This record gives sequence, C-alpha cells and structure tokens, in this order.
Amino acid sequence: MQHNVVLSLFLVLVLIGIAPSVSLAEGSSDYAVLKYGIYSPSAKYDLENINVDTKTGMDGEIAFGHYFLPFLALELGGGYFESKGSPAAQPGETKLKVVPILLTAKVFLPVVLIEPYGEFGIGYYITKFEVSGLSGPLAKVSSDRKGVVGLHAGAGVNVNITPIVFLGAEGRYLWAKPSFGGQDIKLNGFTVTGNLGFRY
Repeated sequence: MQHNVVLSLFLVLVLIGIAPSVSLAEGSSDYAVLKYGIYSPSAKYDLENINVDTKTGMDGEIAFGHYFLPFLALELGGGYFESKGSPAAQPGETKLKVVPILLTAKVFLPVVLIEPYGEFGIGYYITKFEVSGLSGPLAKVSSDRKGVVGLHAGAGVNVNITPIVFLGAEGRYLWAKPSFGGQDIKLNGFTVTGNLGFRY
C-alpha cells in the first residue's frame, strides 16, 4: 500500500515538472492532452466459481508528450477508469477502480492537418476491487489497492485545429491481471477516448 502512495506522489511531481510553461509556439516538440471516454472490459470473470458480468464504465487521462522526431513521440500519462459487475448467481455488485500510470511510444504519419498514429506501451495499474451486497466467500474478496504491471497497444488520430490546439480520438487495448484474495481479475479491455491537446 505504501509503495503505491509513493509511486502516485512521484507521478504527480513528474507531471508538475513537465507541465506547460505557457510558452506556446508553432512547431514545438512538447504537448499536453486531456482524454475522456469509456472503458469496456473484454470478458466476464469468475469469483469463487461464480460468473460475474462486467459493464462498460468511464475512462479519463491526462498525459504529457515529447516529439523526438516528427514521427516519433513518447508520452507519460495518468488517469482513472472503472467498471461494475453483477454476479449471475446472486444479487450484489462488484466494482473495479483503477489508477493507471502509463508510458507510451507513439509512431505518427503526419499528413498536413492530421496525424494518424499507432502506439504501444507499458503501465502500472493501481487497482481496488470492491464488493457490496454479496454473501458467503464472495464477500471476502474485496481488498486493498494492488499494483500490477501491464501492457497496452492502440491507434488514433490527431486533427490540428490551430498550430497550438488539436482534437483527437484514440482506441486502446490493455492487458493486466491483478490478484485479490487468490482471485485473478483481468483488467483486459478496450478504452475509447476523445482527446483535446495543446502544444507548447
């Protein structure tokens, strides 16, 4: 638990350190982007041999990036996503709350005003799994936050509205599997976001 807090504080300090210095200029190699959309788990999971249906939830992220070449950038981001679930055999609810810390390499194909791109990266997923209204062994699965390393890959496009401002859309798939009370819970799923970015 303590190492999760230290890692989260470190991320905040890093993001503050590389935040915009308000010197915006055309052709700059740095950018900041806000992302908001959905997280859709790709599969159900089992708890104590009871099947749990998963539901689409929200996803949000703030990231800062740097272009090392016109077609290559590295992005550091942090955010939050969640998903609820319902056990098929009894009433009650489960909830995943995840704070991802992400490092992503992006390869762009600049075409005048648009930038399609592909991406691949690694993440550290600080996850809390909650259960409510459940009885028996399921009631004991809920746990403190756990951290797990995972991977992600995706694609997207940026549209340059001005030399400073861009809009975008991004789809990403992630792979991670934390364990709670001996139960492996896959975070595997899609995130789809609309993005608002600023170059500086």
